[in-house]
Amino acid sequence: MNQPQMRRREWILHCSACVLTLAAAGTLAGPVAAQGKPERAADTGKATSASTRRILVLGDSLSAEYGLARGSGWVALLDQRLRAQKLSAEVINASISGDTTSGGRSRLPALLTQHKPTHLIVELGGNDALRGLPLKMTRENLAAIVQAGKAAGAKVMLVGMQIPPNMGASYARDFENSFKTVAQDERVPLQPFLLAGVADRADAADWFQGDRIHPLAKAHPVMLDNVWKVLRPLL
Repeated sequence: MNQPQMRRREWILHCSACVLTLAAAGTLAGPVAAQGKPERAADTGKATSASTRRILVLGDSLSAEYGLARGSGWVALLDQRLRAQKLSAEVINASISGDTTSGGRSRLPALLTQHKPTHLIVELGGNDALRGLPLKMTRENLAAIVQAGKAAGAKVMLVGMQIPPNMGASYARDFENSFKTVAQDERVPLQPFLLAGVADRADAADWFQGDRIHPLAKAHPVMLDNVWKVLRPLL
């Protein structure tokens, strides 16, 4: 096992107790919508046209700025990067803290109709694991989300997650592989681990909020870089 893998394992073990407490409550961060309703990550003042990219982010607390000042999460930073690189795009953050793949699947049809995204970023699944939901259901929901996005004409990418081993090493491993399976079956790109470069740092404990689950604002540029590597070729 290399050093980053060891550090990632240490972080995962370190936050297991916190996850057990949160799991008893049923969700990572509780069912709180970060923005009240799906909104653009920032009001850019740009007129929408047929050629404008519309990027819909369907996620949970890791994408919903849980515990952060508005505008400091990776989704808001994505909007800023697109504008800095003069890439015409509208970013819609439809992430809700505590959401599961079932919740995202049920919300998606209305979001697709309302926003007509050209790109769909799916960052869901962590709360499924915390609730101990069957992985088969998680995979089916993720596949249905991807299929719905593609059917609506959007380019879809998945964002993967890893979990502490309190649910069992086999479950944790199979959970991680679920994202790979859906990405391969549906032929969509995958960012394997949103917290790469954060959870596997030597000083990882200094990059998380008090619950040791949700990253601090300083981690979100790293998270954006992880997503950007996969998203940029799709734009």
